Amino acid sequence: MKQLLVCILLVSSTHISLCQAPFIFTVKGKLEVEKLGFALPHEHVMSNFGADPEISAQYDNRAVLKQVVPYLNKLKSLGVKSIFDGTAAYFGRNAALLKSISTQTGIHIITNTGFYGAAEDRYVPNFAYKASVDSIANVWVDEFKNGIDSTEIRPGFVKLAFDAGRPSKIDLKLFEAGVLTHLETGLTLAVHTGNNLKAVRRQFALLKKHGVSPTALIWIHANKSDNDRQLLSVASSGAWVSLDGVDPYNIDEYVDRIALFKKNFLLHKVLLSHDGNSFPRGAAIRQYHAIAEILLPKLRELGYSEAEIHQLTVENPRNAYTVRVRSL
Repeated sequence: MKQLLVCILLVSSTHISLCQAPFIFTVKGKLEVEKLGFALPHEHVMSNFGADPEISAQYDNRAVLKQVVPYLNKLKSLGVKSIFDGTAAYFGRNAALLKSISTQTGIHIITNTGFYGAAEDRYVPNFAYKASVDSIANVWVDEFKNGIDSTEIRPGFVKLAFDAGRPSKIDLKLFEAGVLTHLETGLTLAVHTGNNLKAVRRQFALLKKHGVSPTALIWIHANKSDNDRQLLSVASSGAWVSLDGVDPYNIDEYVDRIALFKKNFLLHKVLLSHDGNSFPRGAAIRQYHAIAEILLPKLRELGYSEAEIHQLTVENPRNAYTVRVRSL
């Protein structure tokens, strides 16, 4: 069967419509999404969470490579081919180092643009408070057009975040800037939201305001919500529900969650990941191999078909993150 082509609008000195195979940007360049394979849609290859935001991108590169490369090689041996790295600017994003890791391991790594508005806004740069929504979006669009931190590495998605409770002005401003960035670039919005249903509602309202489909939105840490009705409603709307806290000790919980979506014919809107970290500010690895090593064998044991496994591990991440503008 011939591969379907999509038409997207890319930003350059002039607007050019391109009809081509669906793609994404990895740290090594443009990649057809068909080549992503088994993908982990929300992990941290490394981070400096807790460090001063101004120096968070600085690492002992030799120490990082020594710890991370063998671990990613282990993941590769388990079938993992791609990792979406959720470490944002100002708490450890280092695109050049990610490219070195990708080159040494052969694993596709996708980095991000955007600002992280959780952690009581510690990692939001000062200028964002006074800048307009358009000005913030222009910073992120520039990274997409011209590369991150003086490199040619382009982001593959927009990373955003909300604190708990009533959404703050800055979190809403950043989210709206993310929506404008999506309209200019086609990058998916991966939004740390957790159990904040108020934030989910405000996100949907801003998407509607700008004519953007919920399919452009990933509810990161949706696993922290125990409101099954809300989870199913969000998935039914077309948005992506990310159950990204898998570890060796909660497999049964995730089996039950996955069964809920399967029962309601929404398996195609579920993303599975660990929120792991292979270099958490130099500390021991916070593992992210339990899906491949424990959860998937368990699902097979329970009768899930290979097509359903493929849906969860390959098709869903691919469909969630493909670069395209998603209008209502």
